[in-house]
Amino acid sequence: MEITNLLKMDGNIVLGIVNEKLRLECTSIDDLVSRYELDYDELNDKMESLGFRYDPISNQYK
Repeated sequence: MEITNLLKMDGNIVLGIVNEKLRLECTSIDDLVSRYELDYDELNDKMESLGFRYDPISNQYK
């Protein structure tokens, strides 16, 4: 799946895609942002604006 425009999508779609990528392909948030050339701060700001925070233990946004 192409996720270059990920941060422009609806927040709920972003949550689903990011958590799927974290679950299936990436071992950490650092791996995700590096692999898909995302800006960590932009991603984190978008997720926090929706009320989600990254949980490193479960490797997902909750």
